[in-house]
Amino acid sequence: MSEAPNEAEMAEIAAGGAAAPPDVVLCECFARDGLQHEARILPAEAKIAMLDRIAACGFRRIEITSFAHPGQVPQFADAEAVLRGVRRPPGVLFKATCPNPHAVQRALAAREAGWGPEEISLLVSASEGHSQRNLRRSRAEQWENVAAMAALAGDAFTLVGTISTAFDCPFDGPVPQERVLEDARRFAELGVTRIAIGDTIGSATPPRVRDLIGWLHGALPTATFIAHFHDSRGTGLANTLAAIEAGLTHADCALGGTGGHPAGIAYGEGHTGNTCTEDLATALAAMGYGTGLDRAALLAAGAEAERLLGRRLESRVLRAEADAR
Repeated sequence: MSEAPNEAEMAEIAAGGAAAPPDVVLCECFARDGLQHEARILPAEAKIAMLDRIAACGFRRIEITSFAHPGQVPQFADAEAVLRGVRRPPGVLFKATCPNPHAVQRALAAREAGWGPEEISLLVSASEGHSQRNLRRSRAEQWENVAAMAALAGDAFTLVGTISTAFDCPFDGPVPQERVLEDARRFAELGVTRIAIGDTIGSATPPRVRDLIGWLHGALPTATFIAHFHDSRGTGLANTLAAIEAGLTHADCALGGTGGHPAGIAYGEGHTGNTCTEDLATALAAMGYGTGLDRAALLAAGAEAERLLGRRLESRVLRAEADAR
């Protein structure tokens, strides 16, 4: 009779049967960034059902909600209810946005109760003008705010730092690469292991993206950088692909290209949404990158996003599929 496998052999067997990790990890942002500026407040039950559908597509990271003050962002007054209600598939990490220390305290309370997010995101603007207008704080004041939040969070979460206006500021003009690196280093010093590079006004171009990403990788090789590109000028997909070709393995996106800045904001310049998930996943697959996503489930989720919001969204792939039927 043969002996049972030892511990090392069991580990090898388990590894052999596990699905290979994706080449690119996409974080689906529909439920937070996508809904942030929607005039219609979706009920918690609809958000929970949509998040369950999103998780079933195979996403490993999902932006679930924000702990913003309900008076400031009414869409997320139900943050705790949504976090309590979603299913928790193995290997899926939920991320919540925290704008201030009180928000981190709410995230900690949810975590202690057993249904909190695994990740929280913190935000700085790489330009003084945008920090003053968007966050209503100077950069120095916001960095004090972020340091307090990181200290409060401790090791309860994976921390994600977002650097907005990483390419251009609508008020101050082009942003020096040195400023973005300075902010990335400050995040790293605070224990923030994932750093999103935000093209807030969608003005980046693929050459600029490749240049900045290559520069950041060389200066901070242990950081995990995340592509977060808005599609204001129709370049969100091209810029995200340029970042991935430059070595990034993580990118943010939203079903139907939803989210971004509110349409009425002065520097929005038309469509302000995020890079469209359906289009990005399709392009990556055509280029030979694995994402671990189920294409049919993803397109069904995109159609459901349109139904929930009551309008046609920005996915070219979803439209082509519909026209082909």
